[in-house]
Amino acid sequence: MSGGNEFRFFLSCDINLPVTFRIERLDGVLPQSQSPPQRDIDALNKTRSAELFVECALYIDGAPFGLITKTRLESSGPPYCWNERITLSTKYRDLTSKAQLAFTVWDVSSSSEDGLVGGATVFLFNSKKQLKTGRQKLRIWPQKKADGTIPTTTPGKVPKNERGEIERLERLVNKYERGQTQRIDWLDRLTFNSVEKIKEKECNKSENSLLSLVVDFGSFEHRVVFQEPGANFYAPSPVSSTNELVTVWDPEVGRTNPSEHKQLKLARSLTRGIIDRDLKPSINERKAIQRILKYPPTRTLSGDERQLLWKFRFYLMSEKKALTKFLRCVEWSDVQEAKQAVDLMGRWETIDVTDALELLSPVFESEEVRAYAVSVLERADDEELQCYLLQLVQALRFERSDKSRLSLFLVQRSLSNIEIASFLRWYVAVELYDPSYARRFYCTYDMLEDSMMKLEAGANGDDGFKLWQSLVRQTELTAQLCSIMRDVRSIRGGTQKKIEKLRQLLSELHSELTYFDEPIRSPLAPGVHITGIVPSESSIFKSALHPLRLTFRTANGGTCKVIFKKGDDLRQDQLVIQMVSLMDRLLKLENLDLHLTPYRVLATGQDEGMLEFIPSSSLAQILLEHRSIISYLQKFHPDEDGPFGITAQCLETFIKSCAGYSVITYILGIGDRHLDNLLLRDDGRLFHVDFAFILGRDPKPFPPPMKLCKEMVEAMGGAESCRRNSGWIWRMRIQYTSSRISSMTVSVLCSLKWLKPFIDGLNIGVDCKFLTGQTINF
Repeated sequence: MSGGNEFRFFLSCDINLPVTFRIERLDGVLPQSQSPPQRDIDALNKTRSAELFVECALYIDGAPFGLITKTRLESSGPPYCWNERITLSTKYRDLTSKAQLAFTVWDVSSSSEDGLVGGATVFLFNSKKQLKTGRQKLRIWPQKKADGTIPTTTPGKVPKNERGEIERLERLVNKYERGQTQRIDWLDRLTFNSVEKIKEKECNKSENSLLSLVVDFGSFEHRVVFQEPGANFYAPSPVSSTNELVTVWDPEVGRTNPSEHKQLKLARSLTRGIIDRDLKPSINERKAIQRILKYPPTRTLSGDERQLLWKFRFYLMSEKKALTKFLRCVEWSDVQEAKQAVDLMGRWETIDVTDALELLSPVFESEEVRAYAVSVLERADDEELQCYLLQLVQALRFERSDKSRLSLFLVQRSLSNIEIASFLRWYVAVELYDPSYARRFYCTYDMLEDSMMKLEAGANGDDGFKLWQSLVRQTELTAQLCSIMRDVRSIRGGTQKKIEKLRQLLSELHSELTYFDEPIRSPLAPGVHITGIVPSESSIFKSALHPLRLTFRTANGGTCKVIFKKGDDLRQDQLVIQMVSLMDRLLKLENLDLHLTPYRVLATGQDEGMLEFIPSSSLAQILLEHRSIISYLQKFHPDEDGPFGITAQCLETFIKSCAGYSVITYILGIGDRHLDNLLLRDDGRLFHVDFAFILGRDPKPFPPPMKLCKEMVEAMGGAESCRRNSGWIWRMRIQYTSSRISSMTVSVLCSLKWLKPFIDGLNIGVDCKFLTGQTINF
């Protein structure tokens, strides 16, 4: 559904996908149906546990249809959790309104002859002819095989007169998971805690100990309404003569007005091109056009706005910022109009690289448009391309073929720059875990490997085989580090014992990590060759995941420190730091250095990765040891004549970094800020870490929009002094609302909108104010 009075839906006859659902778990206590002597035998054999599987069968109008599907055996219960995805050979378009799924639970370890536990049946469409979605809790009928006839003798749906508190809560939770209930993080946590307590209390009652099977039917972007293939969609629905309320689908909802469509066709006909070529907008029309061009990429243009841009398309050809907006106005299903748009695109003023990112979004399916975007990227230098490499890899999801022009371009650029090759390989490798796009990313990975292996020896004597092997050894290194982390976590005791175990492992069992046979390119900085780990300088952080702090020797005789984490998804941190790095680059292009610290982050898997270690102290630790930030800075940069006894340069560095991160955290909606994830370096640079909550999400109720704590204010001399120093904040506002920086930043931030699969995997909600085009005001 969408806002207003509009109701959007899919027709079941149009969905050419197999019926898919997920068997999650079996709740309740298994019935004891054995005879008394048999129960005595089972009581002696306490090691025996039930081994269950679920049999799934599809019934069409009361008759079995297709092959029966079974889950794997599950014995680690209760509760018995399969969490197994089932895909039937039947497609949604082949279903009828009376299609049913029959689930029968069997116990292969049972002493009875058949091992039948029970069954349940559920209709795939509800009484309103809508496809059921989300989790469904089905009542299991003991000792009965699921019956697919109509009416069934094993209905999984509990009748209204038998529903209790648990069923009511299950329905509310289901609505919440389908997005029909507003999400409020802090209130949701309290509510779910209460729900679990109520469930536990209700389940302890004898009358609530019945078996129930939890099945997740998933969901589509919109509701799915049943429609028979080939049926007359415009035929009126039968209306009862009684006062019963019926649902009537309006086929014209969401469709364009035929009169307006005809007028639009006439206005965009080829004959109009001669007239439109010399058209120039009036003063009011120019103002309207300029307002449209300032829209963020995520804003949808209205019909009048689309028509206005099309009318003055020839006039706008010299305005490079107008191309992306113009291409959104084109009706690509019209061959003549699409051909005219492609011709104009070739003669348009060349757009910037950041605008080319927008043309690689799923909004633009035209091969010509996407090829044009790649041609713009080809003019970018390696440094600029690396800034957007993460987004470009995600854009491969929206290409029409596995060997697209974009993938060929990325592979080709990697051959001339080993840093791009290293990061491209890691970005692609992480995406191999996504089954929906694994084939595409495997293809890109193979293209990169084959192309690098064919490279001839360069000036430094390294051929393609050696270069590729230097990248493969990075994966071998991370695998060994994961093994070390498992061994360290298994050690009982405090952090000091784990540190001793880590150093012992590095010195003895994994001594090959102390000095590598050949130098390895650092995954975080491929230009740096690391030759081994220094055990005596390696340590473990005191936290639940026990991340490693490793000191690597470098080929030039120095060292570099890295944090390796296992069990935490670093892709979100990687995305945020990329944004911070990009903003720092844009600000420096405007001659504004705010002394930001965009440390390096690289996700090497779905739950592992590396971070650059920056020597620093948390504000919590500083306040505990020095009582104030000023005292801490006085220790490293004392100056009797300086402000607050600190050198003027150190204080200016602190103020600039505070101003920069205050604005950046506001723009990105960074949440969960506290003194433990605010770090301060010896030279006065303040920076943020740990970005588990972004884009407006925050575990705390009513968080402040600006993340500027009182300890930071006191370090600037108090509130009155901060008013004098607020010029940096105001200057930041001017820089971020300037046309160049705001457009470039929004173009990259818009990827948070069109990289939907990537965002969904990280559980991020896009509600950042900056993405809606609002100006930052303080």
